Amino acid sequence: MREFIVEADGGSRGNPGPAGYGSVVIDATTGETLTEAAEYIGIATNNVAEYRGLVAGLRAAHTLDPTAHIHVRMDSKLVVEQMSGRWKIKHPDMKPLAAEAGAVFPPDQVTYEWIPREKNKHADRLANEAMDAGKRGEQWSAADSTAELRSTGSGETPKGRGAVTHAAPPREPDQPSSAGSGEAFKGRGAVTHAAPPREPDQPSSAGSGEAFKGRGAVTHAAPPRERDQPSSAGSGEAFKGRGELRDQPPLTRTMTTTDKTTADTRAARNVATPTPGWAPADMGAPATFVLLRHGETPLTPQKRFSGSGGTNPSLSPVGQDQATRAATALAARGTIQHIIASPLTRTRETAAAVANRLGLDVTIEEGLRETDFGAWEGLTFAEVRERYPDDLTTWLGDPTAHPTGGGESFAETATRIAATRDKLIAAYAGRTVLLVTHVTPIKTFVQLALGAPPESLFRMELSAASLSTVAYYADGNASVRLFNDTSHLR
Repeated sequence: MREFIVEADGGSRGNPGPAGYGSVVIDATTGETLTEAAEYIGIATNNVAEYRGLVAGLRAAHTLDPTAHIHVRMDSKLVVEQMSGRWKIKHPDMKPLAAEAGAVFPPDQVTYEWIPREKNKHADRLANEAMDAGKRGEQWSAADSTAELRSTGSGETPKGRGAVTHAAPPREPDQPSSAGSGEAFKGRGAVTHAAPPREPDQPSSAGSGEAFKGRGAVTHAAPPRERDQPSSAGSGEAFKGRGELRDQPPLTRTMTTTDKTTADTRAARNVATPTPGWAPADMGAPATFVLLRHGETPLTPQKRFSGSGGTNPSLSPVGQDQATRAATALAARGTIQHIIASPLTRTRETAAAVANRLGLDVTIEEGLRETDFGAWEGLTFAEVRERYPDDLTTWLGDPTAHPTGGGESFAETATRIAATRDKLIAAYAGRTVLLVTHVTPIKTFVQLALGAPPESLFRMELSAASLSTVAYYADGNASVRLFNDTSHLR
C-alpha cells in the first residue's frame, strides 16, 4: 500500500477576513511532492480555511490513489484533535467540514499528527499565495508558487508542479485587508516570533512571545501562533520535549515506522499540555481555574517539606485568618461558581472558609493533592541536604527523580495534574472554578499552561493563600494571570 503525507494549512487575514488554504501531497517513501492545492475562499475564519485545506489535500491524495494510507500533518491542533476523535466538534461551521474530510478516506487509512507552524511552511506558503492572489483579484495557480520560490532565491522548482488541484471553483475576491502580502500575519498585526510553539474544542494556536487575551500582559515561555487558535493536551506526559521536533523539509521528508511511532508519542505529549495563544471571537467562554494555595500550617513558616505523605497538618491561627480573608476577597470578585479542593486537611479547611462565605459546596478531588515527599516530609531543606545530599542533588536536577524513601517525582506529579486538569476542563467548560490546592500542583498548572520547562518549578515562589488563574480555551490554549499577592490576606 502506498503511503502519502498530506500537509495542509489555512489562514484568514482578519479572522474572519480574506482567507485561503494550501495543501501538498508528498510521497512518504521518496519525499517527492506529488501535487499541490491552494485556493482563495473569500471571507472566512482561520479554522474554516484550515479545514478547507485538509479537505483539498485529502481529495488530492484520493485522486492519486484511493487505497493509500494517509498521514496528515497540520499545525492546527484543533483540526488534528477533532479529526482524531479526541475533541468534540461543537462549532456549527466545523461540523460539516469535518464530516466532509472524514468521508474522503475510510478512517483506518488516515492518521493525524500536529506539527509546529514552522514545520508546515510548504502548506503555509501556499495558503498565503492563495490569499495574495485573492488580493489581486485572481485565483492561485502553480505559477504563483514557482514565482514565490524564485523570489526567495531557492532556485528550485518543486517536483510535480503540473499536478495542481483546486477544491472549488474560483470566487470573486473580497476586499483585501491591510495585512496581506506574502507575510503570514493572518490579521494579527505585527507579531514577533520568539521560538516554535506548541486545541479541547475550538481554536487557538500561537505565535508571539506574549498572549494578551484581554487579560493584561501575560508572558508565555513557549511562543504561540498568529492565527485562530488551537492547542491543548492530555496524555500522562507532562513535559514537552523541546528539541524532539526536527526540521525535515517537505520535499525530502520520508515517513518511516519510527517516524510514526515518534509522531504518536509527540501527539500524546501535546494532548497533555496546552499552549498559549490568541483567543478568537467564536471560541466561547474558557474554563477558568482560580488556583488558591491553602493558608499557613505550623510547618509553613519553618519552610518544611509538607506533602501528601506527612502528618497532614491543619491550618494554624494565621492560616485560618488567611483563609477567611481569601474568602472575603473571592466574594468581592463574585465570579466563583464551583469549589474543588485537595483531600488534605489544610486545603479542606481553606476551601470550607471560602465555601461558607460564598454559599457553595466543596467537591474533593484526589488529583489535587500535594506531592509525596517521602522521607523528607517534615524536614527543612537544610536537613534534607545534610541527611540525603546525593538524593537531593539528583532530585534538583532531574524531574523524574524521587525523594528519598519512594516519594513522588515532579514528572509523576505533572502527569497527575495534567490528567486532573483535562478532566476538570471537560467537566467545567465555560465555568469559573476555585481549585484549593498546594504549592507543587499550582506551580505545575502554571508550568504546563506556559509550556515552560520542568526546572521552572524551582523559579516560582508561591505564598500561602495566594491566588493565580489559568483560563483554558476551547482550543486548549491557556492564559495565565499570576497574583501571588497576600498583602490583602494579612
